[in-house]
Amino acid sequence: MTNPAPLRVVDTRPAGDDLDASPHSIEAEQCVLGAVMLSPTALAEVRPLLDGSDFYRPAHARIWDAVCALADRGAPVDPLAVGAHIGTRHLATIGGAPYLHTLISRVPAAANAVYWAHMVRDLAYARTVAETGTRLIQFANLADGDAAELRAKVAAEVAAVTAADRRGWPDPMPLSTAPTLPAFPVWCLPDWAAEYAAAVADLTQTPVDLAGCLALAALAVAAAGNVTVNAGAWSEPTNLFLVMVLPPGNRKSEVYKAMTAPIRAAEGILCDLAAPLIAEATIARKVAEADAERTEKAATDHPDDLDRRADASAARIALDNATIPAEPALFGGNDSTVEKVTSRLAEQNGRYAVLAPEGGKLFSIAGGRYSGTPDIGVFLSGHAGEEIRIERMGRPSERIDAAALTIGVCLQPGVLAGLGDTPEFREQGLLGRLLITMPESKLGYRNARPDPIPPHAAHTYERTLTDLVLSLRKFGDPDGAPVTLTFTGQAQEAVIDLLEATEPRLRPGTGDLAHMTDWAGKLVGAVVRIAALLHLAKHLRDGDGRPIDLATFQEARQLGEYFTAHAQAAYDAIGADPAVNHARTVLDWARRTETTRFTARDLMRGPLKNRVRKVADLDPVLRVLQTHGWIRQIPGARTGGRPTSPAYETHPDLSQDTG
Repeated sequence: MTNPAPLRVVDTRPAGDDLDASPHSIEAEQCVLGAVMLSPTALAEVRPLLDGSDFYRPAHARIWDAVCALADRGAPVDPLAVGAHIGTRHLATIGGAPYLHTLISRVPAAANAVYWAHMVRDLAYARTVAETGTRLIQFANLADGDAAELRAKVAAEVAAVTAADRRGWPDPMPLSTAPTLPAFPVWCLPDWAAEYAAAVADLTQTPVDLAGCLALAALAVAAAGNVTVNAGAWSEPTNLFLVMVLPPGNRKSEVYKAMTAPIRAAEGILCDLAAPLIAEATIARKVAEADAERTEKAATDHPDDLDRRADASAARIALDNATIPAEPALFGGNDSTVEKVTSRLAEQNGRYAVLAPEGGKLFSIAGGRYSGTPDIGVFLSGHAGEEIRIERMGRPSERIDAAALTIGVCLQPGVLAGLGDTPEFREQGLLGRLLITMPESKLGYRNARPDPIPPHAAHTYERTLTDLVLSLRKFGDPDGAPVTLTFTGQAQEAVIDLLEATEPRLRPGTGDLAHMTDWAGKLVGAVVRIAALLHLAKHLRDGDGRPIDLATFQEARQLGEYFTAHAQAAYDAIGADPAVNHARTVLDWARRTETTRFTARDLMRGPLKNRVRKVADLDPVLRVLQTHGWIRQIPGARTGGRPTSPAYETHPDLSQDTG
């Protein structure tokens, strides 16, 4: 391939003129115009960088405008078409039709079009700066003592120069790998839950995400420990760990009261039903205690009487088995601790929930705030439905055959960011179990006159959820096997499709979820759990006797996509993505050193020294910076068929970055 000819700045000064001509390169302009007439790809790459005003020669500007006009119509942009568009009358002003063919012949390689375009644009900017400087000198010379007017003129000129420098750049976005966060798809919930959640959100002027997630948590309270779902190659319990992130002042407590009221009502009914059983068990234990005391005394008084000793042993065993069931407790609130949760799980046959508008205390204690050692075993096993054994010094040991813990708590943004300060949360898998949502607060935009909740919506929600909890909770039946749900054939295929679609997203280097495989690896399982909950909420009377259909699974998948986007944002907030962290380091370095152009090698020797091992490791970092509009690549010219190492230029607004 032909090597690009060396470029030179053309001197068009009249003889004897000591002033420098405006910066320009006729040859660079010719190469750009020839390349775009040769290659549609070159035009697509170059067009965002230039407009007609960037060309020094008016003839070149006219040719450029003709090329763009033809391209906008979908017409060819070869020399014949461009000449016809310019017209015979004006062809002479550009040097005639032969000049268009001359432009083609001047192109060493159309692939270098972007390289030449950057040169044309930079020289155009230099001319703008020079012209601005001339005007500023004129303003100063003509100033009549009105400093305010002079400052206004200077500010306007500086703003114009800055705008010229920004042309072709998109507005930069704060650094994140997460897409724009979607709102909670409340329509995926069954009608009776969706209508009430939307009404509660409107009345409290809170994001519907909070009420929607609490509706899911309420369904999990009803089903967890009582229902499992078979996904084909594996099974899932039906409990969820939901975390909603909102700053103070968002009326979280009011939303919690409204969404959990039916669970409290169901808990009261269960307590009433349990009262006779508890009373009977209490009396039976007192009888067993008296019998054990009597037989033990008899055996002690007659140590050689084997029959009395056998009676005493039998009475002691009967006493040990005469347990008093705990009063039903479906969930705890803000005062929940790891120890309380563990004990509650043990006494409630492995089924318990934490629903709290302020859940920071629970995570703080789990992270070892008081003990100095993280204690998250109950969360890990409680999410997976595993056995838990607790041995405590000086107190009876506790055993939970199949724990089913549900969590639905709010955290403040600072608490979420602090989760990254406890490495065990991620290393042992707690973060990967959390379905996190980060809705946009309505503070500052709330309606002071919201509509009340329709009475029928409140009544239907309370009655339906209460009945669902009571129908799935089996008090006094610790040995009752949970119901297992299955999928229809179509829904099962959809589960497999989701597995196949998710797997490439986990691949190192290319997958958008590669930095959070601890979470993404559990995504399909979470969707399966949600599908089971939606199914039970839709089919209140016979949900345990029919399979989950395709429509329900697709709704669960939409919720999975929602949680995926929010999880990406949450992991960014926690600082879990090294590419984003390195990108922030690069931006800080460029801002601090006023760097406007750099290469990958510059990063290896500078801000990322000892942080990345090879140039290829920079690809995710550069991709984050480019996709968010903070840098763009300046291709090197091709020499001998191989492009030189690319350079990158930084956004003109970098100094104003707050991301």
